[in-house]
Formats: sequence, structure tokens, C-alpha cells
Amino acid sequence: MTKQAILEELQKRCANTFVDTLGIEFTDVGEDYLIARMPVTPSVLQVDGVLHGGATAGLAETVGSAACAVLYKQKDHILRGIEVSANHVRGVRSGYVYAKATALHHGRTMQHWQILITNDQDELVSSCKLTTITLPTKK
Repeated sequence: MTKQAILEELQKRCANTFVDTLGIEFTDVGEDYLIARMPVTPSVLQVDGVLHGGATAGLAETVGSAACAVLYKQKDHILRGIEVSANHVRGVRSGYVYAKATALHHGRTMQHWQILITNDQDELVSSCKLTTITLPTKK
């Protein structure tokens, strides 16, 4: 499957979901990473006008889980994010934020992801971690 086909399939699977609500777009995929961007619009701001940490965490979990699905998911298995954490280091008021998910550990059932979120100037906004679990589907 081509890079473009993977990105289109991911976007298609996310239609009419939380991912769509946040305006997340998958933009690049490689052998060991996935990148997406999210617009910083009024709907994802805190009352004081900066990007809401919950929206940032939602972006991080989305990109980490999607990376696991694309890079490591096995047939007849499901995957779930089981823990997400985020350290926010810079506020963003407009533009886009970009999330790059890279696997730090890929076990048979558990995976650990680093998701770095940057702004339009490629400055760090948040450093996030996600743990995913992959389990056989029940028959």
C-alpha cells in the first residue's frame, strides 16, 4: 500500500468521529512514525484563548493509536490506548499543531509511544506518551 493510500484510509476510517470533530488530518507516514496536524481554532481553545490540553491529549492519543494500527496491528486483533500523559510547555493561540508519533517500545501486546507536538514554527508545544495494548478479538 502506498503512503498516500495509507493516509487516505486513515482519514476515511475517522470520518464522523472525534478525530473529525477536532479537524485532525494525517499528513505523513514512514517506517516508524506517523504525523498529523490539527488546526487551532476557537473550538479547541481554553477560555483564556490558548490551546486546550484536552484537545492536545486527544491529538496525541489519536496519532499514537493510529500509528499502532498502521505500523503494528495484527489481523484479528484490536488495539486500545490504555494510558496517555502530556506535558504542555508552550501555549498556542492560532495556526496548526503537528503531532509525530514514534514507537519507543513495541512488544507483542503492549506498545509505548512518544508523541511530540509542535507549532507552525517547529517549537515544542507538548511532549506526550501513550501506552497501547493489542489483544486478539473475541470469537
